[in-house]
Amino acid sequence: MEIVMTKGRQFSKRRAIPLLLVTTWLLSTNLHAETQTDVLRKPVGKGAYELVYSQGDNSLYVATSQSRSLDKGGIVYRLDPQTLNITQIIHNDAKPFGATINSQTGVLYFTNTTNNALTAIDAKTDEVKGRLVLDERKRSETVKPLSPREVVADTATDTVYVTGLGEASVVWVVNGKDLTLRDTIKDTGKYGTGLALDSAAKRLYVTNAEGELVTIDTATNKVLTRKKLDADKEHFFLNISLDTATHRAFITDSKQAQVLVVDTRDGNVLHRIDVPESLGILFNPQREEVYVTHRQAGEVSVIDAKTYKVLKTIKLPVYPNSLALSPDGQVLYVSVKQASTRDKEATEPDDVVRIDLKS
Repeated sequence: MEIVMTKGRQFSKRRAIPLLLVTTWLLSTNLHAETQTDVLRKPVGKGAYELVYSQGDNSLYVATSQSRSLDKGGIVYRLDPQTLNITQIIHNDAKPFGATINSQTGVLYFTNTTNNALTAIDAKTDEVKGRLVLDERKRSETVKPLSPREVVADTATDTVYVTGLGEASVVWVVNGKDLTLRDTIKDTGKYGTGLALDSAAKRLYVTNAEGELVTIDTATNKVLTRKKLDADKEHFFLNISLDTATHRAFITDSKQAQVLVVDTRDGNVLHRIDVPESLGILFNPQREEVYVTHRQAGEVSVIDAKTYKVLKTIKLPVYPNSLALSPDGQVLYVSVKQASTRDKEATEPDDVVRIDLKS
């Protein structure tokens, strides 16, 4: 079932809406009135990337890098999760990209990819608690510092794990309490981007551009295995989400039109879900569903985690990016980017979308 995202869309006054677009919107609304998912969409800020829900203060946080050419730093926006109205603007002199939260301590962590750093923000006070530069090398023609990207927090040990991207990637292990570097796990492959944690099993998983699933023992901070998945094809695995109860990993791929379902115990591929090339992914245990963003296709897939069938396709032009869930698993949030290149930046802010999964 395909759903065109129209309901609840609130356009900025600065956005001109051509007559053809209005006509298409009205037709779309009528055609899909009976199956319309309840969707709210609002502009937030330029360079929107990852989202994180803070249950402690019932807020949604959005990492935005702002303008590449005009803004030295970035902004973390706090949003009302019901209305998507901005309730707080937290300025940063470093640009935030990846995001996570330690739900026990209420501390938010943001990766500053272009600043080679990690920033901590107290969700209760919205105060910046500190910043750790993870790669202090200066960029030059011969030196390319590793770029922090994905980040997860282990509430049991107050440890933060950050992927450091490069030709030879690493995972940084950070003390969440005082932002000190505990360890550096090496040999996670070329552009080891994706990151997921099974705290109870003491396992950390990384995916990379070499088509590998890397398994790390968090008790020793050692790489246990590096296994090529679906080895007869070219892959760039971007993100990973876990169903820890059934030992499954859902992995997105920017090179192949599929999402892989993998057994985390042995790295065997259990299933290939036929969907467009994909970016963000999130497993929802409450509804037994998987959500996937397809950046180039401008869509989000809703997949049954038991049958692996695509239940819905929600169109969110232009470029749906990252995902977050409400604590009860009944609302999905998506960041959606405008068209932008290095030579020509977007003139309008990126959006955040709220999708009621019960509708």
